[in-house]
Amino acid sequence: MGDRLKPGMKAIAVSRDFLGRGFKRGTKVKISGLPGEYVVLDKMNKRWRNKIDIYMGRDVQAARNWGRRHVTITVVKA
Repeated sequence: MGDRLKPGMKAIAVSRDFLGRGFKRGTKVKISGLPGEYVVLDKMNKRWRNKIDIYMGRDVQAARNWGRRHVTITVVKA
C-alpha cells in the first residue's frame, strides 16, 4: 500500500531515470524556487524521462501558477 498524501506534505514523484541517479524512495531533496525539503515518495510512468511531479495538495491555483519549469534538484545529505 502506498503513502497517503495530505495537503501540506512536501512530496514528489520522479521519473524512473532518476532512480539510477540516487533519487530513491525516501530521499530528501531541495528544489530551486521552492522553500524547504521535499521527499521522494513515488515514481512516474516509464514513458517519462528527466521529470518530477511536485505534490501541491488541493491548491489547484498554486499548481497552475507554478506551471512547468526547469528546476535544479539537490539531494540533502543526512
